[in-house]
Amino acid sequence: MEPNVFQSHMERKQIFKKSNREILRPSYIPGELPHRNEQINSLASVLVPALKGERPSNILIFGKTGTGKTACVKVIGNEIKKADAENNQVTFIYMNCEVVDTPYGVLQNIGNQFIQDFEQRIPFTGLSITQVYSMLRDSLDEQKRVIIIALDEIDKLVYKSGDDVLYHLSKINDDLKNAKVSIIGISNNLQFTDLLDPRVKSRLEGEKMVFPPYNADQLQDILKQRASLAFDDGVLEQGVMPLCAALAAQEHGDARKALDLLRIAGEIAEREGSDKICDVHVLKAKNKMELDCVSEAVRTLPTQSKLVLMCVILNEERGSERLTTGEVYETYRDMARHLDMAQLTQRRITDLISELDMMGIIHAKVKSFGRGGRTKEIDLSVPLGETKKVLEEDDVFRDLKQYKPKNQMTLI
Repeated sequence: MEPNVFQSHMERKQIFKKSNREILRPSYIPGELPHRNEQINSLASVLVPALKGERPSNILIFGKTGTGKTACVKVIGNEIKKADAENNQVTFIYMNCEVVDTPYGVLQNIGNQFIQDFEQRIPFTGLSITQVYSMLRDSLDEQKRVIIIALDEIDKLVYKSGDDVLYHLSKINDDLKNAKVSIIGISNNLQFTDLLDPRVKSRLEGEKMVFPPYNADQLQDILKQRASLAFDDGVLEQGVMPLCAALAAQEHGDARKALDLLRIAGEIAEREGSDKICDVHVLKAKNKMELDCVSEAVRTLPTQSKLVLMCVILNEERGSERLTTGEVYETYRDMARHLDMAQLTQRRITDLISELDMMGIIHAKVKSFGRGGRTKEIDLSVPLGETKKVLEEDDVFRDLKQYKPKNQMTLI
């Protein structure tokens, strides 16, 4: 029997405890959240009226990525279910608006939580929003209970689909006789409410909470809690957790990054056949995560943004030391003609350059030439070779293999 390709990997030493690798993923919710008791108690104090059959205030939760917002809301949801086990008068619904990102999908998902008869359920598509809202309202009002709806990444829903669904949800209490609805919105963006219609904003806003980022010591406590469950004693060298915490603390105190660093460092050590996880494994994990992050960001760019980025890459490959907005635009026009693509205006290309700069993919520095005007000097902020390979995965750029930018001269 021929050896299987996985055989050697199956026989190597395991660093993780059996089936405990998932404990180091951000999706795992532990029984206790270190350094978030204050926030959990604040949520409980606002939501406790629901257990008495009363409608609690809406809550908007803000904070940077990895500050424990989602974990705290899920924990409070579990606690509500435990506290309400006897009375059964509260329903807690959690929804991620990056996954369910349309008004129809949000209303349909909420409504179908209360419709047991499969034939009566709201269909995946085919109805108007007004019809879906009516079915949702009727299904909620059939039972006397308090419904708490947690909408994670609520700003993404507003950016993509507007605030119509929030208008429907925020006014639904006016149309209900028996049920009561309360909304928890979770967002990374403190300013997203500025985009809302004033009527929606006034109805939606209630309590506001801002989650502070973790510091390095707090991140170490989080890692110690998870590592004790994920690894055997003696697997981690002494400096590993402080290094993971310090690197994540530099990135706005992101607990997700700290956990991912430790997990990927463990996977790298395991692949190398090491008995321990060392600092060097953490540094390798950091490099791998940064490269993966860049690749995903570039891969999901719109086609025109990819084209602008390719212009920067090709000019840097040619050895252009000072790349200006005008040079990028000239290359862009030539490349768009070569690919037979629609051309954007120079103003729009300048906007795309600013967006790429904001994402950290390029660095665009404004330089003034006095009476000669101003321009941006542009250079690449990500690895050139790897980024170009990711762009070339797109079929649009198949015909650019032999393309070279025209020689340009910059006047000062």
